[in-house]
Amino acid sequence: MTSATPASLARGTLWAWLDRRPALLLILTTLIWGSNAVAARLAVGHVSPMVLTTARWSVACIALWFVARRPLAASWPLLRPRWRYLAAMGVAGFTGFNALFYTAAHHTSAVNLTIIQGVVPVLVLLGGAVVLRLRVSALQALGVALTLAGVAVVASRGQWSVLRALDLNAGDVSVLLASVLYAGYTLGLRAKPAVSPLVFFAAVAAVAALASLPLLAWEVAAGHFFWPTLQGWLIILYVGLLPSFVSQITFIRAVELIGPARAGVFYNLTPVFGPALAVLVLGEPLRLYHVAALAMVLGGIWVAERLGKRG
Repeated sequence: MTSATPASLARGTLWAWLDRRPALLLILTTLIWGSNAVAARLAVGHVSPMVLTTARWSVACIALWFVARRPLAASWPLLRPRWRYLAAMGVAGFTGFNALFYTAAHHTSAVNLTIIQGVVPVLVLLGGAVVLRLRVSALQALGVALTLAGVAVVASRGQWSVLRALDLNAGDVSVLLASVLYAGYTLGLRAKPAVSPLVFFAAVAAVAALASLPLLAWEVAAGHFFWPTLQGWLIILYVGLLPSFVSQITFIRAVELIGPARAGVFYNLTPVFGPALAVLVLGEPLRLYHVAALAMVLGGIWVAERLGKRG
């Protein structure tokens, strides 16, 4: 099979139809991202977290071999000097994020996973202010505070006594730490080598697969490893092909069509699709504090990203 780029993939009938509808591409992308939390919960008892992390990126790398191996080889002279940067991006943004995310799924609900994950855009804004010394307006600061307050509502289960005593769910803390790592990865994209997004993604995915092996070895040594069940293998294929591969291709293509700024706005759909899928597929309860927290998270993002830029 010959290699291909997102543009060449778009020549097929379905891709050509979606190619004229970038908004649908982005809705599909965020729907897949939101489904990752449901898959993580379905994986509990069927595949262990580190097996899922390693297998996810291994499956993605196999898929990427068919579409990115030639452009990756052609871009290798540009990538090789940046191996430390690529290693950091793969470990933090992919391996570390997924290891914490899939571990968190053993301790908290898919609703919580996706609402808390929605904090990433404001963590990027906060990180830009702290690390890169970027200017933050008063409205952007208000948006950050509102979003973080929404996360606190989820983590405390809507009870002030829980927050005051710091009696937080380990899963909620893990997904918050995972979100911090992914925010760092997002900030790191500013220093991306001058290669195509597909080539960059393929290189970082390869790093993620390799970097997950020590975590898998630790899981085996700790006695937490077990062979995936049939459902576990199906989940591995799903997260390896859709959240790890297809959604990246659709997102890359959408960014090519309408630009990163407009495409980035659609990220905010992920904490909407995630809870909806958790309720529909898993039958998880959507409590009043979830609704309030989701409104605060999305409202804070809107204030920070839309109003804040005008302030």
